[in-house]
Amino acid sequence: MSIPANSYLVSIIIPCYNEEEIINETILRINATCDDLKDYRFELIFVDDGSQDRTLSILETTVQSRHQTRILSFSRNFGHQLAVTAGVDAANGSAVIIIDADLQDPPELIRDMLGQWRIGNDVVYGVRRTREGESAFKIASARQFYRLLNHLSDIPIPLDTGDFRLMDRKVVDVLKSMPERHRFVRGMVAWAGFRQTALFYDRKKRSAGASKYPLRKMIRFATDGVLSFSSKPLQISINLGLIAASVALLGIVYAIMMRVLTSTWVEGWTALMIAILFMGGVQLVSLGIIGEYVGRIHEEAKRRPLYVVHRRIGFGEETQSASTDREQ
Repeated sequence: MSIPANSYLVSIIIPCYNEEEIINETILRINATCDDLKDYRFELIFVDDGSQDRTLSILETTVQSRHQTRILSFSRNFGHQLAVTAGVDAANGSAVIIIDADLQDPPELIRDMLGQWRIGNDVVYGVRRTREGESAFKIASARQFYRLLNHLSDIPIPLDTGDFRLMDRKVVDVLKSMPERHRFVRGMVAWAGFRQTALFYDRKKRSAGASKYPLRKMIRFATDGVLSFSSKPLQISINLGLIAASVALLGIVYAIMMRVLTSTWVEGWTALMIAILFMGGVQLVSLGIIGEYVGRIHEEAKRRPLYVVHRRIGFGEETQSASTDREQ
């Protein structure tokens, strides 16, 4: 596709949660990057995900900056993926870029992403060659997660990627039409298809603040990724049940043979306990997997809005009272 200069608006979505220590530097670097790209017009959409610090008040000072700036402030913390979703819903650009506020993904790569878009790619996703400042456990667990997800999923999802990416408007429109509550945005973009390409880069360590993804949230996020794009866990539970049934059948045959062929019969407490524990464990695992899927059906059936916006700043009118968005 050929894109004339100065004719396309580019939306940059920046989800924020308790980023007061770094948000000023983030604003400066993103603005500087936009200043250098004179062939485009930009709108910056900051999504405050219920921050408890001064993040929102700092963001409010940027509304009158040299680039069109808008702020969505949630009524509480809804999570990173829903903050990204809110930004996507509000974006007007022909191209939409998602970048976190912590500067681990360099804003300067926006130029390269737009270059790839100019030559016809509909999605340009960042692939992390290295992950500076992260523990060996986090690097290894993230690496294994993506490989496990690709093994389980029917849709190939690029390895070692985050949400740092550029999307063409037609991809954004598809993303907006997907109403599921437990969102795994990078998987949803992969599912949408279109022409996608990778941009390799070295991820930097945080210069300030702390990670917003502790182990508990990482596990929850990984669970969302697996269950949203695969039914194989259900198949695994069936296989476990078949294995358990086979072992139980062997136990029955063994018990009958011992009863027929031996003159004395001593009840095997140990064997009985092993059988009970084994069968109970398999049943609990299977019920847990099924319960996860049933719980998601329950969440979807309630049809609550995905997020609640308390304030809109820079959208032409400022809403102080709580309002709901994306009531699917």
